Amino acid sequence: MWSTDITYVRLKQGFVYLVAIMDWYGRKVLSWRIRNTMDTAFCVDCLEEALQRYEGPEIFNSDQGSHFTSEVFVGVLKAHDVRISMDGRGRALDNIFVERLWRSVVYEDIYLKAYAGVPELLIGLTEYFERYNTLRPHQSLGYATPDLVYRTGQGGGACIVDKYPKADRKVIEEVVGQRQSAANEDASTSLN
Repeated sequence: MWSTDITYVRLKQGFVYLVAIMDWYGRKVLSWRIRNTMDTAFCVDCLEEALQRYEGPEIFNSDQGSHFTSEVFVGVLKAHDVRISMDGRGRALDNIFVERLWRSVVYEDIYLKAYAGVPELLIGLTEYFERYNTLRPHQSLGYATPDLVYRTGQGGGACIVDKYPKADRKVIEEVVGQRQSAANEDASTSLN
């Protein structure tokens, strides 16, 4: 399953819109685009790049924004036999993985660098998404990187602890704790 969303990035002079497409299983950012207007074309370009570079998903999730419900965008998905899923109105948590990505991008890159303009932002986001996919370990992935999980098909999943009954939650928390302990041991061993 893939999902997408749009956010805006404030620059020293104005702002731009950022769209990204993410794989839910491995949290890998498959493609992204920035644009100074929120039109359908940059969303379609982003989708077409992801479909060209990667095997398409069974399901594609988005909010009900006009760019994602447009005939062109929906037509691309239908042409690739992708089922369409849309969030309920006002339900940002339906697309929690992309919302979490926006938080990471903003706090780990955009706020720290305070980009002046689009050229600097393009370079910075290119570097950030490369690091995010290949070097940044994710707790929810057992401290693996999105790229590793996406390539191997091992260790990912759309597990949200709050969605499980309390009996299952305990098991999930134990597994996460074991993975975290193992990652900490690996880190301390590599330092020695």
